[in-house]
Amino acid sequence: MATWFDESRLDDESALRSVDLRLRTLAESGARVRREAGDASTVIEHALASSARADDGVSARPRAVIAAGPDSRLLRAVLEPWCPVPFVAWPGPALPGWAGSLDLVVVLAPSGSDSGTASAVAEAVRRGCQVVVAAPVGSSVSEHAAGRWSTIIPTATRDQLATAVVVLDYLHHLGLGPHSAPEQVAEALDDVAVSCSPHRDLAVNPAKMLAIALADASPLVWGGSVLAARAARRVAESVRRTSGRTALAGDAEHLLPVIEATRPRDVFDDPFAGGGGERRPALVVLDDGAQDPVVREQRGRLQAAAAEHGVRVETVTTQAPSEVARYASLLLTGTYAAEYLRLGLVED
Repeated sequence: MATWFDESRLDDESALRSVDLRLRTLAESGARVRREAGDASTVIEHALASSARADDGVSARPRAVIAAGPDSRLLRAVLEPWCPVPFVAWPGPALPGWAGSLDLVVVLAPSGSDSGTASAVAEAVRRGCQVVVAAPVGSSVSEHAAGRWSTIIPTATRDQLATAVVVLDYLHHLGLGPHSAPEQVAEALDDVAVSCSPHRDLAVNPAKMLAIALADASPLVWGGSVLAARAARRVAESVRRTSGRTALAGDAEHLLPVIEATRPRDVFDDPFAGGGGERRPALVVLDDGAQDPVVREQRGRLQAAAAEHGVRVETVTTQAPSEVARYASLLLTGTYAAEYLRLGLVED
């Protein structure tokens, strides 16, 4: 059955009510970050004070930091360029064979129920590793994390981003990562919730405008920095989930062949032939303001190739003050756009 995009649904109150729960969940992203930060503040302050007393006021760095569990890739994207000691992301259900008492194991477990993550945490405790775990109180992961060298940060929202922000803030105070103040992230998310609100007209709503631009296209999502590239993968995943359509995310060398293989647009093509016509690629650039020469060069190549082959370019920007806040802003804007794309698609 063919589908088409009805952009009038994006401003239609009855249609918007049908997705109110999903959009409300997105709008509450900033509140979840604040809640997790508030709930964890006492535990983090106590852990930092205990660490300072144990080291006579001098923070002892671990030999290496291991981010374990399926959510380890987000920590890698943030910490790898900054961490002053070797950093390893280990998404499997075990730990590297060399991990021991000199190493710090960090685990994000928003749900706390993953058996593989619980197994990795239990192994870290058994080996005498320093352990930092963010998980719901009473969950399987938090119970396996109990130990002399463990810091358990309680979570409640099951939100991966909010959980990561709290852990990153703690690691920043340990001197192991960049500044990622939870309030800055929450404010960036609130700003996106306002600008992308369902009650804001599509003419001034960046998420609705992006959804309209992708209505007849196959998105190619690109982010130049490590965190923007992570956001691009998550946004492409959201588009695939909400629309059932192809959406790719990758580095410039992965997306360029797709753009260069796009045939020139024929003005005589029937847009309704074959059930709605061919969906051409559309390049979506997630711009977090990174000014690295390599990033600028790759962005220029992509945009030049898109112009040459008649591929539309859509750019999502952010003015958030920190790297993590910019990542959160780009991710939430793209997720809003994916939801509006779902809303506008109707079956013929």
